Amino acid sequence: MRLFRTFVPFYVLALMLAVDAVQAAEWSEILRRGHLVVAVKDNLRPLGFRDRQGRLQGFEIDLARQLAQDLLGDSTAVVLKPVLNQDRLTAVIEGEVDVAIANITRTDNRRRIANFSLPYHTSSTQLITQASQIREAKDLQTIAVLQHSHNIAVLKSAFPNTNLIGVRTYQDAITHLETQKADAFAGDQAVLTGWQQKNSAYRIIGQPLARQPLAVALPKGLQYNSLLDKINQSLDQLNQSGWLEQRRQHWGLEQHRKL
Repeated sequence: MRLFRTFVPFYVLALMLAVDAVQAAEWSEILRRGHLVVAVKDNLRPLGFRDRQGRLQGFEIDLARQLAQDLLGDSTAVVLKPVLNQDRLTAVIEGEVDVAIANITRTDNRRRIANFSLPYHTSSTQLITQASQIREAKDLQTIAVLQHSHNIAVLKSAFPNTNLIGVRTYQDAITHLETQKADAFAGDQAVLTGWQQKNSAYRIIGQPLARQPLAVALPKGLQYNSLLDKINQSLDQLNQSGWLEQRRQHWGLEQHRKL
């Protein structure tokens, strides 16, 4: 098994140093300007991606527009700013955006540097393969996983005798599967669903290994509590009304409440 060390990721340490030096927009400023600025993904189907006409689509895109409707009375009162994975929290902490709705898992480490809303979706860690000879999780000899991912600890516990291969990006993971350098890839169910939607050769195998709540990320600080409260009120109403579940079904997402 390749060695993975447990440590506080570098981005967490760097962002902790930046927290006190940054002023992001408070609710009063957002209300004055009349629109939200939201970090999103534009390459992660079905959460956030571009359609053939280049328009942003997806579950999280729908949510960003609905929050604009609930908070400002206009679903178009939102500026969607695509970001790379490594820039999602940086954009929030450095005040480049008001919030991030970009497949961000609410973890203890991340809660040290940012505020998080109520979860809007509960995903899970699952395994995906395109190898026809792999029928069950017990058949796996090598599993690819993103470097520094929270999934590493999950895999070490579930598959102590399986070789783990660290990859830098999702594209690297796909390459490892296609070249048979790895039998499977372990990732978030929401991401793997998008892979299946694009390529029917991919199969999710085994049972969910862990749950991960996805939440809206905001800057830390008492001055942002009004914005956080309004977002939580909206999310609660969207959950109670069935809107979130309807949009999950529309985008082919499965809500994992229990393992």
